[in-house]
Amino acid sequence: MKSEFQFINSIKDRFSLSEVGDDCAVLPKDKDSDLLISADLLVQDVDFRLEWSNPADIGHKSLAVSLSDIAAMGGTPLWGLLSLAVPKSLWNDDFLDNFYEGWHFLAKKHGVELVGGDISSTTGKFVIDSIVVGEVPKDRAIRRSGANPGDHIYVSGTLGGAAGGLRLLETSQIHPKLHLIEKQLRPAPQVELGKQLNALGIVTSMIDISDGLSSDLAHICRSSGVGASINIEKIPIDPNLAETFPDRDENLELAINGGEDFELLFTVSPEDADQLRSLDVVSIGTITEHTDILEIFQKGNTKELRPGGFRHF
Repeated sequence: MKSEFQFINSIKDRFSLSEVGDDCAVLPKDKDSDLLISADLLVQDVDFRLEWSNPADIGHKSLAVSLSDIAAMGGTPLWGLLSLAVPKSLWNDDFLDNFYEGWHFLAKKHGVELVGGDISSTTGKFVIDSIVVGEVPKDRAIRRSGANPGDHIYVSGTLGGAAGGLRLLETSQIHPKLHLIEKQLRPAPQVELGKQLNALGIVTSMIDISDGLSSDLAHICRSSGVGASINIEKIPIDPNLAETFPDRDENLELAINGGEDFELLFTVSPEDADQLRSLDVVSIGTITEHTDILEIFQKGNTKELRPGGFRHF
C-alpha cells in the first residue's frame, strides 16, 4: 500500500505543484517578508483520544502541531484559523469551551490571534482543521531541500518522550513520571529556537520531528538529494524513558521512530558549527552523498536506517 507521502508526491508531480513539499507553504507577502501557511488535520482516535485527553489538552495540541511547522521554517506565527466538525455528544456541555481555553492559552504565549474558521456538526468523530499563518524575513524561509554533503545533522532537546507517553497511555499505566505523558498531550513547539536559527543564517535545511527522527530525516534527504549517517550514541534520548522503560533498545526505538516530540531537526555546515554552542542542540551525524540512503552506526558497525515513524496508510 502506498503511503501518504507517496500520494502527496504523486499529486505534486502530476499537477506541477512547485510550492508543495515543506512544513509550510511559502508565499510572497511584501518587500520585507514572506507568508508562511501551515495546515493540519487532527482526527479523534487517530491523533488524539477522548479517554485520555481533556478538552484543553486537545485544543493545545491542535495549535502546537501547526506552530511547530512555522518553527521548522524559522518563522513567526501570527494568525490562526480553526474549523471543527463536532459530534452532537460533545456540543451540549462545556467541552468546546475548554477546548478553546487550551487553544488560546498556547496562542497567547506565542502571540497568535484567532481570525476565523468554521464549525459543523458531524455524525462521525471529532475532527479539527488547524491553519496557522505566519511570516519570515524575505527569502529566508528554511526549507528541507538545502542540505549538502558534509553538513552536520542536529536535533534540539531530547527524543522519545512523547512516544513513551503514548505507550503509557495506550497501556493504561500510571507512573509518577508524568513528564512523558505531558510531552504527548501538551507538546512544546520550538518557535523561539526556530527564529534564533533563522537569525543566525547558517541553517541549510530544517524540519520538525513529528513523524519520527528516521522518517523526518528521510524527508530532508529526499528533498535535498542526499543521504545521512547517524551516530546512535549521539541521539539525545529523553532521560525519563530509562526510569520508565528499563530496556535501552526499546528507548532507542522510541527516540528514533516514535515521533511527536516536535523538536527541530536541521543541518549546518561544519564551518558554522561554533555558532550553535549556546543553543540546546546536539550533533548526531553527517549528511552524505549517497542519495536517499540513511545509515546508523555504533561502535564501528554500520547498518541501514529505514524510516519507521508513524504513517496513516
